[in-house]
Amino acid sequence: MNNPKANASAIAGLRWLLSAGLRAATLLAAVSLLSFLLVKQSPIDPIQAYIGADLMRVSPEQRAQIEAYWGLNEPMPVQFWNWARSVAGGDLGTSMIYRQPVSDVIGERFLNSIALMAAAWALSGTLGFALGVVAAMKRGTWLDRLIQGYCYMLASTPTFWMGLLLLMIFAVWLQWLPVGLGAPAGVAADEVTFMDRVRHLALPAMTLSVVGVANVALHTRQKLSEVLDSDYVLFARARGESGFTLFRRHGLRNIALPAITLQFASFSELFGGAVLAEQVFSYPGLGQATVDAGLRGDVPLLLGLVLFSAMFVLVGNLAADGLYRLVDPRIREGAAG
Repeated sequence: MNNPKANASAIAGLRWLLSAGLRAATLLAAVSLLSFLLVKQSPIDPIQAYIGADLMRVSPEQRAQIEAYWGLNEPMPVQFWNWARSVAGGDLGTSMIYRQPVSDVIGERFLNSIALMAAAWALSGTLGFALGVVAAMKRGTWLDRLIQGYCYMLASTPTFWMGLLLLMIFAVWLQWLPVGLGAPAGVAADEVTFMDRVRHLALPAMTLSVVGVANVALHTRQKLSEVLDSDYVLFARARGESGFTLFRRHGLRNIALPAITLQFASFSELFGGAVLAEQVFSYPGLGQATVDAGLRGDVPLLLGLVLFSAMFVLVGNLAADGLYRLVDPRIREGAAG
């Protein structure tokens, strides 16, 4: 037999997917156009950056041939149309500095960056949530003041400065971890062990996670404090509930959605922080490739990275929306209604 409620939920889910897909396509088109216009207004000459030190040896005819090869001699609307048509067909173009397809460059460096961002994302979310809960449950005590002071200090700390500080402490003074790179220098790729990669990943991931703890902890403390001041929690306290039991029954579910929102909304900040962290530690990820593409005028690679990062953030937001529907049945019922 047909279940009207299940059918309504399925229709609501399909409508949500279609709406999310339309919003994502519109946003990606706008980001692509705006990024292209900004790149074209850059003072960096891509041909000069491409030729490098041999610029004085290149004749005007050779320069014109290079421009024609990369399609830089066409008007801006034609360049954008050619690029957008290639992207629609699955071709992101060829990197001018790496001399290989942009998709291959992104694919090689994405594994390094996703390992870095995933580790930092999980550590900052878990530690930030735990600190926020402890601060809210111990409001007004020395522990609450200590956690808040620690978070305010971290919130005002630049990522690159924290990276340099951790680099000096753990790599220079204590010599527990390597200074940088993604693997030991001078070692063949097939000889690099898993623990070697973990040791080189530790400092960049620690930098991103330590900086990301502050927002999660302060936001969680504020939301849980509001829940603890509500009437139903006061009634629960009157019945004798306290401590972890009170938090588990009345606090956890009420702060779950705000915590999910903040955690998945931090994808864009995480990607931006990864750019700085990878530069400090010379970590071979997407962040370092973005800086190289910007400084050396690699238009295809820079546009491909911008488009990929926008999709990365969109996926995070869509994942958060999907988790809302799983965590809170009221959202599914409201959409079905």
